[in-house]
Amino acid sequence: MIKHDLAELLVRAGQAAQDAGELPAVALGSVPVERSGDPKRGDYASSIAMRLARAAGMPPLTIAQRLVRHLPPESAVARVDVAPPGFINFGLSREWLQQQVEAIVAAGADFGRVDLGRGQSVQLEFVSANPTGYLNAVSGRAASLGDALANVLDFAGYRVQREYYVNDAGRQVGTFYRSVLARYKQAFGRDAELPQDGYQGSDPTTIAAQLKERYGGRFLDMPEEQAIDEIGPVVLEMVLDQDRADLDLLGVRYDNWYSEQTLHKAGLVGQMIDSMRQNGRVAEREGAIWFASTELGDDRDHVLVRSNGTPTYLAADIAYHYDKLMVRKFDRVIDIWGADHHGHVAGLKAAVEAFGGDPTRLTILLHQMVTLKRGDEIVRMSKRAGDYVALRDVIDEVGRDACRYFFLSRSANVQIDFDLDLAKQEKDENPVYYLQYNYARTASILRKAEGLDPRQGDVSLLSHEAELALIKKMLQYPEVVEAAAAELEPHQLPFYARELASDFSKFYEACRVLGLEDASLTQARLKLVLAANVALGNCLKLMGMTAPERMERADPA
Repeated sequence: MIKHDLAELLVRAGQAAQDAGELPAVALGSVPVERSGDPKRGDYASSIAMRLARAAGMPPLTIAQRLVRHLPPESAVARVDVAPPGFINFGLSREWLQQQVEAIVAAGADFGRVDLGRGQSVQLEFVSANPTGYLNAVSGRAASLGDALANVLDFAGYRVQREYYVNDAGRQVGTFYRSVLARYKQAFGRDAELPQDGYQGSDPTTIAAQLKERYGGRFLDMPEEQAIDEIGPVVLEMVLDQDRADLDLLGVRYDNWYSEQTLHKAGLVGQMIDSMRQNGRVAEREGAIWFASTELGDDRDHVLVRSNGTPTYLAADIAYHYDKLMVRKFDRVIDIWGADHHGHVAGLKAAVEAFGGDPTRLTILLHQMVTLKRGDEIVRMSKRAGDYVALRDVIDEVGRDACRYFFLSRSANVQIDFDLDLAKQEKDENPVYYLQYNYARTASILRKAEGLDPRQGDVSLLSHEAELALIKKMLQYPEVVEAAAAELEPHQLPFYARELASDFSKFYEACRVLGLEDASLTQARLKLVLAANVALGNCLKLMGMTAPERMERADPA
């Protein structure tokens, strides 16, 4: 990656300047190299001289000049300039840029792959909605964010496991089963009331109707607890089957569905508490077992096991993370939660430390809500539940690709306004259409080449400003992958993809590809189109979107 190559050049220059006595022996540390904010100054810039100024006791401009004096030659670099107050600017060589087209084409599906993770194992848990109803639009955001992040981490050299945690134990799921049972009885005209804290939405009614159709009146005259025991697993599987189907429509599949019940059956709650007790982080008061989390900076202690011997939801959650970190021994664990769970982050981090784990191995990402709109009007469009917007309804209306893009288009900590009307438009204003249309355009050009082999093109003929700008944009892709993986920010992908599609469109408008009298230039540009096809296709794939070979609107190539 060129930015790393430039950083290494500066490290070597710094060592040479120190050996020559022109710079004091100070640690260079990590050398910053970033894309230039002003293309006129160059393609990349480093502020290393400003960072070293205090330690070196020298003006940054002087440091920069001495570093540049000792830079080793590099074929990728055409020029190096120093600008006040001490920036070092690099301009890339046209010849080197041209050769990168060959490298992109040769890399193919692996273009952009980096080895940031070096084989570390990462467990990514996301969505994990309580099985007390069907998935909603916010779950779609979590699914799109988690799956794209998993794609990015895999592409960046990590070994990734996608996991869905099924909360199939405890009071909430039991209340849902009782709500379904009440609706089931009502479907037969029986007098039955919802539990006091029962689920009011339409999901229990829908599931009850399915139970009636499948089992008839089998559960009507059973004692309530027996009926709950029998319908519980059936209802759970109905909900999970729908969840899997909805997620499959969104293009999201998991490596593992982890049941909370198996957590309890395996005795992991007890193992976790024993580890905490050995570390002096457990207190027993009034017959209950407490996590003494205030000793680790939390604002209050938490009950792990009630006086009646029942573990709390928190105890199960801590035990689940004990299993991830101490039993299954993932190198990193990443949870994606809704922002309404922010109050649990500090407590869970403290719990990891309490059972002897390393809290730095756990990262919790919080995502904000989703507001569905048509223009300026907020939409309440669910056909299944009056109290939320079902994910299935959104997918049915705008399609998988639009969902993936718009759910991923903003940073996780920013609320999304999802314009359904925009997502369906076949116009350039719709970013989903714009990206896929430009990819389809690359495929169309290659199809219409009529026997010309783009791989035979002479890249030294690519000298137009729009051609070089497109090459530079494509070379940013590995940097975007690396940054998205390092910062756990897959929303960087749609921003980059839009810029790449824009630069390809500008190239297409400025540089005719087919029908030229100069056949050699045609082949050279075909190779550039093939490289763009690779880069944009790979980016769409990481986002979980399809890369269509054809679209209805067909511009001439």
